[in-house]
Amino acid sequence: MAVSTPVSANDGDQLPVGIDELLERVRAAYERIEPQEAYEAARAGDALLVDIRYAALRERDGLIPGALVVERNELEWRLDPQGSHRLPEATSRGLRIVVICNEGYASSLAVQSLHQLGLRRATDLVGGFQAWRGAGLPVE
Repeated sequence: MAVSTPVSANDGDQLPVGIDELLERVRAAYERIEPQEAYEAARAGDALLVDIRYAALRERDGLIPGALVVERNELEWRLDPQGSHRLPEATSRGLRIVVICNEGYASSLAVQSLHQLGLRRATDLVGGFQAWRGAGLPVE
C-alpha cells in the first residue's frame, strides 16, 4: 500500500491546510460585519445583503427582508457585474455585498471567491443568519 505525503514547500507548492486554518487565512484578508451594522447598512442602501443558505434552511428559519437569495452554487455567476448571467443588482465591482450563510462559515469562503472576481468590498456576516436572528433583527 502506497502512502502519500504532502507536497513540501521545497517543491514550490504550499502544504495543504485544514479548514480551520483556511478560514483564518481567508478572514484575515477582509473585515467581517456584525448583524446590527449589516442591518443599518442595508437600510441605508449602502450594502446588498445576499442570502446563500439552501432552500430547506430558508423554509425552516425564514428570510431576511430585502435580502437577495442566491444559491451558493450560482453566487459568482449572479454577482459578477461583467457576467452573462448577472443579476440586475450586480451593478459594479465597487458594490458592497454582505454574504449570509447559516452560521458564518460557508459565507467566508464565498467572499474569498467574490474577491477573486474583483468584488473587493464583499464581506460576510459574523455568525450568519443565526446571529442575525439572535440579535432580534427582522425575519419573515
